[in-house]
Amino acid sequence: MERSVRESIAGGCRIGIMGGTFNPIHYGHLVAAETARVEFALDKVLFIPTGIPPHKVHHQIANSDLRFAMVEMSIRDNENFIASRIEIDREGPSYTYDTLKALHLLFPEQELFFITGSDALRDILSWREAEGIIGISKIIGASRPGYEIGGFLGELFDRYPYAQNRIFEMEIPALAISSTDIRKRIWNNKSIRYLLPEEVRRFIIENNIYISK
Repeated sequence: MERSVRESIAGGCRIGIMGGTFNPIHYGHLVAAETARVEFALDKVLFIPTGIPPHKVHHQIANSDLRFAMVEMSIRDNENFIASRIEIDREGPSYTYDTLKALHLLFPEQELFFITGSDALRDILSWREAEGIIGISKIIGASRPGYEIGGFLGELFDRYPYAQNRIFEMEIPALAISSTDIRKRIWNNKSIRYLLPEEVRRFIIENNIYISK
């Protein structure tokens, strides 16, 4: 991991891990990260863009360096947010378990909190090394108001009883924003202003990102 990231993490602190393709990053990601930081008293939140996502169509994903640049410019005004290239610089597909294991080895004294959407959390049982993920890191599932996942969590706790104190639901403002929709708007020549940081919007336009499907 980058030296600057290691130097930013103090011993004994609570680290949030915001993983994702960030294709592109938008206000929904940033609101979820900030809400988790406050509600779970996190000292830092690491934004980790996926290197090679194992379950997505690669030709629809922008170059990893471009995605990382967009993350960096989106979080530079928040001293509690840090961007990391740990998955981008690692060879092979980016699996959550491998990343969490590497972070646990780098920061054995820190408490890890993996932040994900409640929709993605529903698939956690199918993730590679799901039990290992729950063992290494606590999980925060971000959901929109009125979006209940209690039934799913009951099923999950039946299968992994020890997970009851390791998986939490967090409600965030109802922001109907997705990276998929932003890309579609670009393809259809529609405005993406106010869906993501203005600097990122200009960067996408200036570099002709997402112009073709």
